[in-house]
Amino acid sequence: MPKEIVMYESGLCGFCMAAKRLLEKKGWQYEARVVDGNPELRSEMQKLSGRTSVPQIFFGDTHVGGFDDMAELEADGELDALYNDTDGQTS
Repeated sequence: MPKEIVMYESGLCGFCMAAKRLLEKKGWQYEARVVDGNPELRSEMQKLSGRTSVPQIFFGDTHVGGFDDMAELEADGELDALYNDTDGQTS
C-alpha cells in the first residue's frame, strides 16, 4: 500500500526541484516541508534522516534519502516497489 510522501526541502535547492519533478512525473502527491528559516524543522529533518542536506525524502516511515538516492532507485527499477511497500528501511 502506498505511503504518505514527505520531502524536507529548501526553496533554492536544485536537487529539491529535481526531486519534485520526479515525484510529479510519477503522479505521486507529497507533503513539502520547507526548512528555510525554520531551525526546528531542519533539526527534525536531521534527527529523522541523520543528514543535514536537502532534500530528504520519506515514504511513510522509510527514509529514501536525497534526490540522488531516489533517482538511483528509479534507475534500478526499485522506486515503485518501495513506494508501494515501505516496510523496510533503505538507509
